[in-house]
Amino acid sequence: MVFGKFNKKIITLAALVAFTASLVSVNAFALDTRRVVMPNGLVVLFSERHNLPVVRMSLIINASKLDEPARLAGLANLTAEMLTEGTKNRSSKEIHEEIEFTGASIEASSSSDYTAVGLSALKKDLQKLFEIFADCVLNPTFTETELRQKKDLVKGNLMHEEESPAYAANKAFMAAVYGKFPYGRVSEGAPETIDMIKRDDVVKFHSDFYVPAGSILSVAGDITYDELMGLIDKYFSGWSKKPAKRTETADLPKSTAKKAILINRDTQQANIILGGLGVRRDNPDFYAVSIMNYILGGGGFASRMVKAIRDNLGLAYDIHSHFASFKYAGDFQVVIQTKNEFTNVAVQEILKQIKTMKEGVVTDEELSDAKAYLTGSFPRKLDTMDKISMFMAQVEFYGLGIDFDKKYPAIINAITKEDVRRVAQKYLIGNNYKLAIAGNQAKIGLNSDYK
Repeated sequence: MVFGKFNKKIITLAALVAFTASLVSVNAFALDTRRVVMPNGLVVLFSERHNLPVVRMSLIINASKLDEPARLAGLANLTAEMLTEGTKNRSSKEIHEEIEFTGASIEASSSSDYTAVGLSALKKDLQKLFEIFADCVLNPTFTETELRQKKDLVKGNLMHEEESPAYAANKAFMAAVYGKFPYGRVSEGAPETIDMIKRDDVVKFHSDFYVPAGSILSVAGDITYDELMGLIDKYFSGWSKKPAKRTETADLPKSTAKKAILINRDTQQANIILGGLGVRRDNPDFYAVSIMNYILGGGGFASRMVKAIRDNLGLAYDIHSHFASFKYAGDFQVVIQTKNEFTNVAVQEILKQIKTMKEGVVTDEELSDAKAYLTGSFPRKLDTMDKISMFMAQVEFYGLGIDFDKKYPAIINAITKEDVRRVAQKYLIGNNYKLAIAGNQAKIGLNSDYK
């Protein structure tokens, strides 16, 4: 979100952040993470870096759509969206004006597993901005006026998204894969569930789930450990220690039967998603799955699906597969846009490539190329303060180990062709796939074998 006229200080901060990767060597970003647990249960992760006068903070709070009732879908997202819209000490206007004046940013969003609140600031402005950051997290007022405006904005965005065939296909696919489990819901909710959310619901959600126990504050940049501890002691020491309430969720569905969801849209191309359940993030097989998927459809022009469906058959400009992995589950998707008339051929070829991957063995060259890409691209996950901060927080949240950045290359390089074949057979879908298609159904004429 942009507030007010463009600010010269915004250019200064943006330029410093943007040039971080080019000014600093990859070796400079080998993490040296310090981990501390505060008396109230807040986990603090710290990486001191003085190459630029910039500080980035990421606060992960264990609050998401996993913790909201289905009838109030969107509650977690709405709570996060409201954090910067007024506190006990500042109005929404005052918050945004102070942030704009310093050229900083404070943003909040809720994803499948957690809520993330981020702060990017120049070192010289950090004291004031940390105060605002803590104020937004701890003391939001959720006024009726701001809440009504935010609800209208979210509903408007959702109605706009519904016009997109790709969005419609993804929404239907996720619901089919996860059933009533919260991962199957849109994080923003739906217009009818948003209308059900009252101010008291938002206040209670914040009180119940915005607690230090289970929360993670990850900090990277131009700040010393003592300076950071001083800020935390001053502005977060009053964050009361209490356990978060957990909401019971539906069980994950057992993927036993294939299902096709057809969404009629007057488009020239069909938006197709085919897949099923995948792996959770802390699954030890995640890394072998990453290599397998790179070879299958995640490796761009080097992947089998691109070579078969784009290069050989000319059915689409782009096709890709990926595994999205969360705390309690994950999903596998193959995504493609093709002419409506080519839908049956495309689905047939996707299933063929999946079957070949499950039944065959990858080549030495495929395995070597996948490892080279995954290890070679890894430093790009750590080439800015923003990335470092969020990386450390996610590593902690998913329990990957504080030295994960150092172990990762060895983990990838230890994977064998037999590992790739094993995880392909275990995690790639068979006849229990879920298929969502948004397009001109009269032109598609989906083969009954795929339904």
